[in-house]
Amino acid sequence: QVQLVESGGGLVQAGGSLRLSCVASGSIFRINSMTWYRQPPGPGQQRELVASITSAGSSNYGDSVRGRFTISRDNAKNTVYLQMNSLEPEDTAVYYCNAEVQLLLTTHLKTHFWGQGTQVTVSS
Repeated sequence: QVQLVESGGGLVQAGGSLRLSCVASGSIFRINSMTWYRQPPGPGQQRELVASITSAGSSNYGDSVRGRFTISRDNAKNTVYLQMNSLEPEDTAVYYCNAEVQLLLTTHLKTHFWGQGTQVTVSS
């Protein structure tokens, strides 16, 4: 139905920057919100919201990344970006993209889809 593919993760030193991308494809009528989540390594770690953006461009951020990360999107390309600056070792996690989508054949329904995740590792 819908595929989300993240890219841009990698290994970076503390204080550095990375830019993540997530492209959605498939039977898409409309993409509403697009959201980045992350899950740190280790047992029991919860997936947490990093940043979210609506189709109109309104955004919100998790407290731990506000002022350092910027979310943006290109509606024509069904793509959401996450610019991550001033990275800290605590930002190390698998970053996941989530999209709320209305499908072509069921436009009255809103369904959430997830990407496979991209690893971000910040060394101290």
